[in-house]
Amino acid sequence: MPKCPTCTKEVYFAEKVTSLGKDWHRGCLKCQRCQKTLTPGGHAEHDSKPYCNQPCYGILFGPKGVNTGGAGSYAYAKK
Repeated sequence: MPKCPTCTKEVYFAEKVTSLGKDWHRGCLKCQRCQKTLTPGGHAEHDSKPYCNQPCYGILFGPKGVNTGGAGSYAYAKK
């Protein structure tokens, strides 16, 4: 019986979701930063850990200073 990577308890067939090559409990597959529950295939991965695509993965691992804070997050220099 596979073990959930988050809680290390056994994952039964009726409650499992498979993502990142592992079997998880549906409630245990959460973003490592904001703890939002994720869906298999609907998230990003870094070091075998799940992250929601927006905004967490972009903020942590994306280019710095672009598209991380919503509208008006980039300050343009006055000329």
